[in-house]
Amino acid sequence: MKNGLNLNLNMDEHILQALREDVTSEDITTNAIMRVPTPGKAELICKQDGILCGLGVFSRVFELLQPDSHFETTYKDGDACKKGELIGVIYADIRVLLTGERTALNYLQRMSGIATHTHQLVEILKGTNTILLDTRKTTPTLRQFEKYSVKVGGACNHRYNLSDGVLIKDNHICAAGSITKAVQMAKEYVPFVRKIEVETETLDQVAEAIEAGADIIMLDNMDNDTMRKAVEMIGGRAQTECSGNVTAERLLEIADIGVDFVSSGALTYASPALDVSLKNLEAF
Repeated sequence: MKNGLNLNLNMDEHILQALREDVTSEDITTNAIMRVPTPGKAELICKQDGILCGLGVFSRVFELLQPDSHFETTYKDGDACKKGELIGVIYADIRVLLTGERTALNYLQRMSGIATHTHQLVEILKGTNTILLDTRKTTPTLRQFEKYSVKVGGACNHRYNLSDGVLIKDNHICAAGSITKAVQMAKEYVPFVRKIEVETETLDQVAEAIEAGADIIMLDNMDNDTMRKAVEMIGGRAQTECSGNVTAERLLEIADIGVDFVSSGALTYASPALDVSLKNLEAF
């Protein structure tokens, strides 16, 4: 794949699964009206201003159906596109174009929507020292695509999965008995190169996390005044992350408080799809 997300062992598997979901035995409509192989092309049109993401995934859908299909475009992931612009042209057997259209567009619309929403929030934070992060609140089986889209939009990824980092949340604290015990057990278990993050909801918990030696302290669902006091208490002894009730309207207020990171699950669970369409199909 020449554009966007690099191929890996998992991506083709997910795309094939999506294609199988859409075609359990045959594409009955296409097979009814297209009885013989017919070379063709279709135009990919942008129908809404936004940031493109997933062009390589779009192309890969057709490649998996027909290895010699090809997608011509001058755009790359992360480029802005305006309503009405021609994004590119996909060349393949018309039967392949018809069968793969919806799956290819689903990926492209979803990924571009996340990149567009992320870009809008990153622009708000421009000029501050606060970095925007995503979360694990992703669509099952689509995490690699959605987290890639966040990066294309200009933000950074939080941990990819449960194997990727230590994040002691409220229920972990309940299971361990206290923040102090949870951090102590984590330090005994994980390699020294791993940072340990602790979720806190009160200033008392912040104080305990500092004393326990947490590397990152998450300030979860705190109002601005409480969060400001927490950042002052921490005083640079740990990195800080704001999470919960993060809206576009609050971003600059949060950045002004001085947190290092702000995480938003809405990047991956609430971004609207970008409207793109495959049009003007024709044989040649």
